[in-house]
Amino acid sequence: MAGCFGVRRALRHLQTAFTNFFAKRAAYPRFKSRKRSRCSAEYTRSAFTWRDGRLTLAKMAESLDVRWSRPLPEGSEPSTVTVSCDGAGRWFVSILCQDTIPAAAFTDAAVGTDAGISSLVTLSTGEKIANPRHERRDRARLAKAQRSLSRKAPGSVNRDKARRKVARVPARIADRRRDFLHKLSTRLVRENQTVVIEDLTVGDMLKNHTLARAISDAAWRELRRMLEYKCAWYGRDLVVVDRWFPSTKLCGTCGTTHAKLPLDVREWTCECGSVHDRDVNAARNILAAGLAVSACGDGVRPQRGSSRTGRSSAKQETQWATTGTLRLQAEEEVKPCTE
Repeated sequence: MAGCFGVRRALRHLQTAFTNFFAKRAAYPRFKSRKRSRCSAEYTRSAFTWRDGRLTLAKMAESLDVRWSRPLPEGSEPSTVTVSCDGAGRWFVSILCQDTIPAAAFTDAAVGTDAGISSLVTLSTGEKIANPRHERRDRARLAKAQRSLSRKAPGSVNRDKARRKVARVPARIADRRRDFLHKLSTRLVRENQTVVIEDLTVGDMLKNHTLARAISDAAWRELRRMLEYKCAWYGRDLVVVDRWFPSTKLCGTCGTTHAKLPLDVREWTCECGSVHDRDVNAARNILAAGLAVSACGDGVRPQRGSSRTGRSSAKQETQWATTGTLRLQAEEEVKPCTE
């Protein structure tokens, strides 16, 4: 019977993998590697027992000694339990259950965010949230652990111990980064009804080998992912501004767009006499563009004489308006095709 459930779980995972592949969210499914893949096991409802906050898996006489991160929602029963082990030798238990998240109280506040490296996020209110730089803080510790690993004999017990010490450093970096981003995203969602962000192509930015390490440490894409599902949870609106919108070079006072603004210029003065902080001005322009999109669905790019395709800007206006709230995007995705 247990083998039958194992085959069903494998088929469900295979179906999910192919669904993500055809939706262009993932690469073609590959066989799981015994050496490189994360060790995990999934238990359905008939293979575990949940009683009085204690979890007992199949063929176990005693319950697991688990340090729970949070209690289960009241009145909910777990349907699936996944036990996994990471490279650092830490064991995790993930429980799947039904939960209803109430919408947050309505507020009129709205905020625009500008992502950066020195300041991880700059808000349209003028507040700058410093970048913790978790990877750089533990870079020396990781190098020391790797040097110790290189001196151990292959296949020895000491080499396996040294390998676990190396794995603990990136695990610690990832845990601290994830905790910081969770707190930041939760704060932005709770305090604001509308959150406006910029559509960044992080993959293309990583091709800049001078800033690739710092960009990876900032984890802008992970912050956006958290904002997306938390806004959907609490009934907030997340507006994504087009990546070509010149938020940095646009004067928020007179609307003049400057031709060039190098990265080393952190403050600049417009021809109208306004003095702008580079990041704060960008965040305020992003907020203004996002509010315009959510209000009337207008495009956020500056009007130009002709587009890249050679057609007039008026005809390209609907294509330029690529921003909108998650609710509108969800409605467009489920709309049936009439062609």
